Amino acid sequence: MIELDHIAIGGETLAEATACVEDALGVPLQPGGEHAVFHTHNTLLGLEDGLYLEAIAANPNAPQPDRPRWFDLDRFSGAARLSNWICRTPNLTDTLADIPMELGAPVDLERGTLRWRMAVPSDGILPFDNTAPALIEWQTDQHPATRLAQQGVRLTRLTVRHPEAAALSATLAGQLKDDRIAFETGSAALAAEFDTPHGRRVIGP
Repeated sequence: MIELDHIAIGGETLAEATACVEDALGVPLQPGGEHAVFHTHNTLLGLEDGLYLEAIAANPNAPQPDRPRWFDLDRFSGAARLSNWICRTPNLTDTLADIPMELGAPVDLERGTLRWRMAVPSDGILPFDNTAPALIEWQTDQHPATRLAQQGVRLTRLTVRHPEAAALSATLAGQLKDDRIAFETGSAALAAEFDTPHGRRVIGP
């Protein structure tokens, strides 16, 4: 089984991705860090129910990576937006074998005391026009969400839209059970609804 772990807001710059979240939700993000291998950087927001949100972009001060960046960030253009959702699994290798779509090969990653493995496609592009979830296996005793300050924000719904949404839902049916996640037929896009100290807020179309 896989579980929703976090969501990612992509941007052409980290400032734009961060502002997208802060303007939408009315709460500040906290500093994150830099990612080796893919040379991206992020800011973070702790969500209730053990989830978190990251704003992420290519790091202009880091070298060009020797492979395509995760989350298709090499091709990212336009306004900052909810670009990806990430699910965790206790065994990435087994889950990749069980899910009948190509979600990528495991890459070993670390930042500070955090260690994790993530499945990343060779071209950086996830199936179903990047609306399929990325998979992560944490290799630390403490989930990173527990390290983040709480701002009173809860994710209440994640909507995954795609022309073949029914096929994506069917592909994940044996692995993912979460009433907050809805699959809808439409143009490829992600949208998230939140309860915040300022009421209901939405990121996405």
